[in-house]
This record gives sequence, structure tokens and C-alpha cells, in this order.
Amino acid sequence: MARGWESKDVESQVEATQAPVHKPGSNPKTPEQLKNDQERKDLQLSRTRIVNDLATATHPQHRKSLEAALAHLDKKIADLS
Repeated sequence: MARGWESKDVESQVEATQAPVHKPGSNPKTPEQLKNDQERKDLQLSRTRIVNDLATATHPQHRKSLEAALAHLDKKIADLS
């Protein structure tokens, strides 16, 4: 009995991976929207790294540089939104 259940589970997993990614009724994103989404994700990852570096920075000039970079990233993220 367990064997039959496992095969049905595998079958449902295969169907789930072959199912279309888009939900019915939703519009697919344009290439420009996809590019903007990727750029926003990249900027947010960079922002996270800068924030982590800023938390451990001790030298005043390094902190100043990180704060400037953070402000620049925040502005670019706001422009994309």
C-alpha cells in the first residue's frame, strides 16, 4: 500500500513541476518588468551587504563611505518603485 501512495506522490510532484508558472488570469510580465524586478533584487542584496558592513565598520571614513553608498542604493530602489 505504501508503494502505491509513493508513486502517486511522485506523480503529483512531476505534474506540479510541469504546470505553467503563470496563474490563470494573470498577465505575464514584460521583459522590461522582469529587468526592473531583477535590478531591484540586485539593489536590495547590495543594500543588505552594505547594512551588514556598516554594522561592523569602526573607521570613520569607512563608515562615511558605506553611509553614502547606502543612501545611493536607497535612492535607486525608490526610483525603481
